[in-house]
Amino acid sequence: MENETMIDKEQFIENFKPFDKEVVLEIIDIFIQEYPERMQELEKNIREDDFDSIRFNAHSLKGVVANFIAPEPKDLARELEERGKNNEAEGNLEVFQELKEKTSILVDELNELRKKYQ
Repeated sequence: MENETMIDKEQFIENFKPFDKEVVLEIIDIFIQEYPERMQELEKNIREDDFDSIRFNAHSLKGVVANFIAPEPKDLARELEERGKNNEAEGNLEVFQELKEKTSILVDELNELRKKYQ
């Protein structure tokens, strides 16, 4: 599990090649800064069975992690989005915990990738 990676780094570098280093750093930094609040809000939505907010916040998170070529967190966010759309409550917390774990690895990898752009 230690060696588990979330980001397809080659694809990430390829996708962000046209951008200035400052732009890439800004995109990474914004996500890292917003990440704790995003996760807190999504967990609150799940605990309150607020399906519209689950759908909205999971969709938003899915779009952001997709930018980083991170298929696992993206798929988990998509699953929560679908569950919100279908008013499903059973199992949401388990999916969220896995999403939180994978997204935490993603944040660590982004912090490592940041160094390449400094």
